[in-house]
Amino acid sequence: MTNPTILVTGGLGYIGSHTVVELINEGFKVIIIDNLSNSEEFIIDRIEQITGVKPVFYNADLCDEPAVQKIFSSNKTEVVIHFAAFKSVNESIEKPLLYFKNNIASLQNVLQAMQNTGVKNLIFSSSATVYGQPAQLPATEETPFEKPLSAYGSTKQMGEEILEKCCNAGLLNSICLRYFNPVGAHNSALIGELPKGVPANLFPYVTQTAIGKLNEITVFGTDYDTPDGSCIRDYIHVVDLAKAHVAACKRILENNITSVYEVFNIGTGNGISVLEIIKSFEKYTQQKLNYKTGNRRSGDAPAVYASTAKANDILKWKAELDLQQMIESAWNWELSIAGNKVPGEISS
Repeated sequence: MTNPTILVTGGLGYIGSHTVVELINEGFKVIIIDNLSNSEEFIIDRIEQITGVKPVFYNADLCDEPAVQKIFSSNKTEVVIHFAAFKSVNESIEKPLLYFKNNIASLQNVLQAMQNTGVKNLIFSSSATVYGQPAQLPATEETPFEKPLSAYGSTKQMGEEILEKCCNAGLLNSICLRYFNPVGAHNSALIGELPKGVPANLFPYVTQTAIGKLNEITVFGTDYDTPDGSCIRDYIHVVDLAKAHVAACKRILENNITSVYEVFNIGTGNGISVLEIIKSFEKYTQQKLNYKTGNRRSGDAPAVYASTAKANDILKWKAELDLQQMIESAWNWELSIAGNKVPGEISS
């Protein structure tokens, strides 16, 4: 198949934009649907700066079923990568109905439009939150789901169940990527994580504190059963994560799938604590961070990290970028946003 077209929902968001770059670099044509609820339209121009190609863009809400159907009917697509979803664990605890309505309805509308237009292949953006607090670590793809700690986690579990049922009914083929904690930015410093309002994730909170946008970081809980008492997560560079989506697209397009519904963990397999991230950031950037300790936060599991053996072996994908590259690229992106000169030679 020559230059297949990939439709990327949420393609101007953090993970979506990096994946669009990697898809274009691999010769795919890309169509983006994004409602800009947690992204910015200028990212389109940044993608063009990096790749030399400006992807087709539709500003549309996936909860608007007629709009979704019109876009699918107007474009021939071989694969859909579905990123678009609300994603804040904390917000989902406070506003569960918002998350159930948006994340499930948008998936249903995409699946219905795919069925109506004969699109058979979907890559689903799932999450390590489906595991809750795993009884054993590292979490493998066979690790039983625990009760989700947030409505966001519930929507990812429900999304996977919807997809598995649809695949078993012969409606589509799907590869579900359960990824852990995406961090970092493109080495051009032209795209990166760009949260609206106060960041919900650790890395942008760290970089915004270092540059002075925020006053201090709160480490939520230092009494967990972990080596330093703070939560442990599996942090993965967003570019590595983007490349996993490219690998999944190739696998499904080349009909190398062994099941209509496949699942892969996407992480590094290494657990790193919140306090380790803070100390490593100070080491690699020479920036002193103002932080304090606080009480545990509702919805936080003490430790979650991946076994990536299946993705390494079957998907032929492996994380390559280390913690220093994660931190330095995230900091360079923060400097770029602030209009400061990025240290060193940054190539695209």
